[in-house]
Amino acid sequence: ISFNSVDSSLSSLKNCQSYINTGMDIATHVALDLVESFNDVEDVNSVENVMLEYAAMDRELNHYMTAIEETVNQIKREKPENIPDLKYLVNEKFTALESKNTDSDLQKNEKYMYFKDQLKEMRKQFCHQSDNDNDAIEQIDEDIAVTQSQMNFICPITQVEMKRPVRNKVCGHTYEEDAILKIIQARKQQKKKVRCPKIGCSHADVKESDLVPDEALKRAIDSQNKQ
Repeated sequence: ISFNSVDSSLSSLKNCQSYINTGMDIATHVALDLVESFNDVEDVNSVENVMLEYAAMDRELNHYMTAIEETVNQIKREKPENIPDLKYLVNEKFTALESKNTDSDLQKNEKYMYFKDQLKEMRKQFCHQSDNDNDAIEQIDEDIAVTQSQMNFICPITQVEMKRPVRNKVCGHTYEEDAILKIIQARKQQKKKVRCPKIGCSHADVKESDLVPDEALKRAIDSQNKQ
């Protein structure tokens, strides 16, 4: 049995998935723009609903691709004499996977988690709180707040203000992208692990795969510099 057409279909589905990922990236940037400009909670919530719709599409695509791959592997393994009904077998596996769907699946989507995380950081950086949080806000000396904020802008490696901050998903600390990548590369050649450069952090295995762009922090730095 030739699976060339199946491989072609899988390739097309993966292209669709890349479009979904791009859409989620754009939606994240739009939400951050909203928070930075006027923090319209209703509009931000609408973008979050769009993110959840994207996450649902991504999950459906993943399940369909898994169903195809499992069916192909099953046929290759069993080597039936007669050509089986591929469409029926794929749909059967796809339906079984979809039947296990829960809302929490969508919350665990990597790009949705990044979206929520960056929104939280963005609101923190720009001191935007929802109306429900107003009662809990304490008055802080403005000079101290600015100084603490500016300290967060400094890379623990270069000791200068960051231009392209990335955050470690494991310990939450931020570094200048080029600086931390150079350390990771150097240690990799020595076959050694990288300890988080932030003083006091116990995380002893910083990986490139754990680093994500900290768009919220970059915007805060840019905003401070404009002022």
